[in-house]
Amino acid sequence: MSSNGLLALERRVTADLAMIAYPDSEWVPPRTGPDGARVLDALVVGGGQGGLAVAHGLTRGRVTNIRIVDQAEPGQEGPWLTYARMPTLRSPKEVNGPDLDIPSLTFQAWFEAQHGTTGWETLNKIAREDWAAYLLWLRRVLDLSVENGVALERLEPGEGDLIYATLRHLAENRVETVHARKLVLATGIEASGRWWTPPVVEALDRRFWAHTSEAIDFAALAGKRVAALGAGASAFDNAATALEAGAGEVAIYCRRRDLQRVQPFKWLSFPGFLGHFADLDDVWRWRFMAYLLTMREAFPKETWQRASRHPNFRLETGAGWQRCEVVGDRVRLHTPKGVFEADYLIIGTGFDIDLSHRPELAGVAEHVALWADRFAPPAEEANERLSRYPYLGPTYEFLERNPGTAPWLRHLRLFTYGTTVSFGPSGASINAMKFAAPRLVGGILRDLFREDIESHWNSLKSYDLPEFLLPGEEGAAAPPKAVLDRLADGRFG
Repeated sequence: MSSNGLLALERRVTADLAMIAYPDSEWVPPRTGPDGARVLDALVVGGGQGGLAVAHGLTRGRVTNIRIVDQAEPGQEGPWLTYARMPTLRSPKEVNGPDLDIPSLTFQAWFEAQHGTTGWETLNKIAREDWAAYLLWLRRVLDLSVENGVALERLEPGEGDLIYATLRHLAENRVETVHARKLVLATGIEASGRWWTPPVVEALDRRFWAHTSEAIDFAALAGKRVAALGAGASAFDNAATALEAGAGEVAIYCRRRDLQRVQPFKWLSFPGFLGHFADLDDVWRWRFMAYLLTMREAFPKETWQRASRHPNFRLETGAGWQRCEVVGDRVRLHTPKGVFEADYLIIGTGFDIDLSHRPELAGVAEHVALWADRFAPPAEEANERLSRYPYLGPTYEFLERNPGTAPWLRHLRLFTYGTTVSFGPSGASINAMKFAAPRLVGGILRDLFREDIESHWNSLKSYDLPEFLLPGEEGAAAPPKAVLDRLADGRFG
C-alpha cells in the first residue's frame, strides 16, 4: 500500500477542483432567523454516501452555508461496518457515485493510488471496509465537515418559509434548534419506514431472535442450530456469517418455491433508465417498479457460494413460517413443509416503507402525498406495499397530500430508499447516485435562486462596478500622453 500514491492523488484532486471552480463566488443572500442566528441554506441529515454526494453537489454549486449531521460515530455512517455482513459490495467495482464524475475522486483512483493498476485489475469487487474508508477519505479531501453523534429529533414548519429542526447531540444529551431553508433526509436504506419482522416472530422472547439490521453475537451461536428467514442477500449473508462463526447448522427458510437468480437491476443500469426514469408518467413508473420490486433483487453468486460451501448449510424453499413457538430452549417452526426446530432465529425479511413509523417525521408524515393518494393502478398491478411510498416532486421534494395544507413540505427532500417508486434506484443506490444527486441538488439551487429573485433583481439594479477606470477617477493610473492627446481630439469611440 502506497501512502505516497495517495498524497499524489490528493494533489491531483486539489488541482482538478481548482480547474472547475468557475464560478467561484457565493451567491445566496444571507438570512437571519427569528432567533438572531444565520439561517442555514441547507441542512443535510446523514453523512453517509448519499449525504456526502448531496453536500458535494451543493458546495460545487457555491452553496456552502450548510451543515451535515449524522447520529453515528465517525466511520460508522451507513451499514458498511455495522449490519452489512457481506465481504464485498454487490455493485460492480467500476461504479462511481459520490465523486460526481470527477475522475480523481473515484473509488478506482483512490484504490489505484494505494495498490496500483495491477491491484485494480485483479480486484473482483469492492470490500465493504474499503468502501467505508474511501467515503471517509472523500469527505476529508472535499473538506465536508460531518457533525457526528447528532440526531434529527423533530421537524416542523418555522417562521415564513423556514424549516425548524430539533437536533440532539447524543454525547452531551443536548438539544439544539436550527432554522434552515432546505433540508435533505439522506438517512439510509431503512429511514423511510422500519425493518419488518413477521408477527409470528415478534411475539417471541427476544433472546431467541434478531433482525439482520441489529447487532448479533455470532460467536454465541457456535454449535447452535440457527434458522434464517428470507430469500434475499441479507438472509444469506447472515447465514454465512453464522456458519463462519462455527454454528452447528444453519438453515434458510423462504416462502418462494424458487430462489430469485435473475438480477433485474443489472438490466436497468443504463443512463436512459437511471437518468430519466423519473421523467416517465405515473403509469410507466408504477408498472416498472411494481414489476421490479415484486420480482426483487437476486444476490450475487459469491453470496450463494459463501453459504452453500458449508456442509451444515440447508435451504428450505416453500417453507414460510406459519407459526413459531418456544419449546424449552428451542423454537419450533411450523411451515408448509413440516415442523422444524432451531436454537436461534435470524430474520432477513427487509423493511416496510411507511413514513408514519419515523419519530422525527411526527407531524410531517400525515401531510405527505403517497402514491396511494395520486395514482390508482389497474387491478392487475395493484400493490398495497408500493402504495405507501411517498409520491415525490421532480427534484425529490415532498408534496402535499392535500394541496394548500402544508406548503412548507416543498423545502424537505428525501434521499433514501423511499424514493424508489418515484425515481427508481436513487436515494440508496451507488449505481444511480451520479444521476440522482445532481437532480436533487439542482432543485435546491433552483429554489434558492427563485425564492431570492427580488433580492437578485435589486442587486442587479445597484450593480455599478466599471470594468476599467477613466483618467481622473480615483484609483486610476495616469495614462500615457498619447492617450490623453487622443482623448482631447475625440479620437476614441
